[in-house]
Amino acid sequence: MMHRHFDSELEQLKGDILRMGEMAQAAITAAVEALKNRDAAAAQRVIDSDVGMDSLELVIDDKCLELIALHQPMARDLRFITTAIKLNAELERIGDLAVDVAQRAVDISDKPELKPLVDIPRLAEIAKRMTGDAIESFITSDTALAKKVVLSDPEADSLKRAVEKELVYDYMLKDGATADRAVPLLLAARHLERVCDHAVSMAEDIIYMVSAVVVRHHPEELK
Repeated sequence: MMHRHFDSELEQLKGDILRMGEMAQAAITAAVEALKNRDAAAAQRVIDSDVGMDSLELVIDDKCLELIALHQPMARDLRFITTAIKLNAELERIGDLAVDVAQRAVDISDKPELKPLVDIPRLAEIAKRMTGDAIESFITSDTALAKKVVLSDPEADSLKRAVEKELVYDYMLKDGATADRAVPLLLAARHLERVCDHAVSMAEDIIYMVSAVVVRHHPEELK
């Protein structure tokens, strides 16, 4: 009976991490929409909503520590709970990065449009996909999906560099007066690329959780 109760609590923990992931992805979506539309009010809603993720992070952390204290789990179960703690922290940071993007939307909200945004929304979609895939791989213990997340990172890096190159060479160097509009976009791209880095960290932790193989700093282990 006690073991079944523990299994039920682990399932609830999965649900909590899934909810945290959904909140993080929704925040990215809303922040980038605010950036595209230079909508300060929409950006402020993203900033204000971060308190919900912060609260849930504390609840999940407490739940994880309680599970360890009460059940003293071993091996795979212990790796699952400690991975949940790490993912929880990574997702909270992703929420913070969505807030950072929203702040950049506020920065440009009272300025004329520099250019229609194409690559930044594409980068946001990659960031959300990588985050979603990392969470799914945690829920299903799918190391193949986790490896896909890790191997997606160069695509995000390449897109971020393309955004930087365009903003610097096509705008700021040609007309210094565009800097107050270009710099917030450049920073937004960097925030989104950092989201991808956090997704990679989650995926690496999940691979360790499932297979006890360390792939961080050891990409050859992915082959």
